[in-house]
Amino acid sequence: MLRRLAGLLLSGAVKSVAILALLLLWELAPRFELVDPTFLPPFSEVLDAWYGLLQNGQLADNTVASLTRSLSGFGLAVVIGVPLGLLIGWYRPVANLLSPLLELFRNTAALALLPVFVLILGIGETSKISIVLYACLWPILLNTISAVRSVDPTLIRLARSLDLSAPRLFQKVILPASVPVIFTGVRLAGAVSILVLVAAEMVGAKAGLGYLINASQYNFAIPQMYAGIVTISVIGLVFNQLLVALERRFTAWRAPLVG
Repeated sequence: MLRRLAGLLLSGAVKSVAILALLLLWELAPRFELVDPTFLPPFSEVLDAWYGLLQNGQLADNTVASLTRSLSGFGLAVVIGVPLGLLIGWYRPVANLLSPLLELFRNTAALALLPVFVLILGIGETSKISIVLYACLWPILLNTISAVRSVDPTLIRLARSLDLSAPRLFQKVILPASVPVIFTGVRLAGAVSILVLVAAEMVGAKAGLGYLINASQYNFAIPQMYAGIVTISVIGLVFNQLLVALERRFTAWRAPLVG
């Protein structure tokens, strides 16, 4: 138990070295005027600004607004993308029908369509959730299709030799073998959901972390701007770790046995 705890602490310390070095450089570079402190204030000033935003409620309000939009679009993308990807990957006629359409839209950047979403859906919540949904859908959909098509044919032949019905074959072989690659797409979509939303919130939003960053930059409140950026980075990191933990939960069967 003690050895495992020591190993975890050592692993955490090693992983933290690069981040701590970056924060130290961020603190010292402006103070020694290696960079202009007007445009890159020391990290301690950013922390003070972050705490001030937390105290006056701005940080919480804008974070809740962003997370609501981001998680809504991301969740809809998972609900739509995974079943559709499984269907396209497994049934060739469906793939032949939809492939030209997928090729057309997959190469169209989400932010390039932002003006279209705003024109059609307005500047309210619907357009922002929709742009997140659109951006997240493609990594989930394409990875799910790839996951199904890359299942080992030997496993499929073996399952069919056991006279498994098509639904049972899909449930017992195709879906479990596809989960790791599907989660790769889900994690990519998790990162995209935050990045695209922040950009969308800089256009016509009245709340959200993107709005906070844009308003702070416009008012030349530079520490507050960096506080918003740091908050987004932390949220992205936590979100990714949650998805990693969820992936481990669903792929525990792949872990090697310890004798």
